[in-house]
Amino acid sequence: MAANPSFDVVSKVDRQEVDNAFHQAEKELSTRFDFRGTGTELAKSGEAFTITSETEDRALAALDVFKEKLVKRNISLKSLDAGEPRQSGKTFKIDLKIVEGIETDKAKAISKKIRDEGPKGVQAQIQGDSLRVTGKKRDDLQAVIALLKQEDFGVALQFDNYR
Repeated sequence: MAANPSFDVVSKVDRQEVDNAFHQAEKELSTRFDFRGTGTELAKSGEAFTITSETEDRALAALDVFKEKLVKRNISLKSLDAGEPRQSGKTFKIDLKIVEGIETDKAKAISKKIRDEGPKGVQAQIQGDSLRVTGKKRDDLQAVIALLKQEDFGVALQFDNYR
């Protein structure tokens, strides 16, 4: 007999799409007339990004450009952790990073939601930075997916390995 149907709840980001959005935003910042002469830059170091500008308004505008490019590439803004603009000498900086994986406290909240409001016989196990949801019927798993899509847990959720 086959094992019970299951799926994984994960929070992943396509790194190639993030790089594409970064390069598009970088190009737009260098060519747009309203950013000329403001010293506005978008830089990448490892997995982190930094926006630097002479004014706070231009730094926030550059952040909006980057967010726009991420959205066009189907990357949820819940995956973007943007810090507050801070002054560094004569310039303003905004630190950004892409967040992947589901933190333990959020995974517990998702698991509790499935236990409390999900169909009977459906179980959720926390496995590192993802959740494995199993049940006796595929229809119950579909109901859990619909339930999780309605709720906002503060992370971008995807559903993998549905079998």
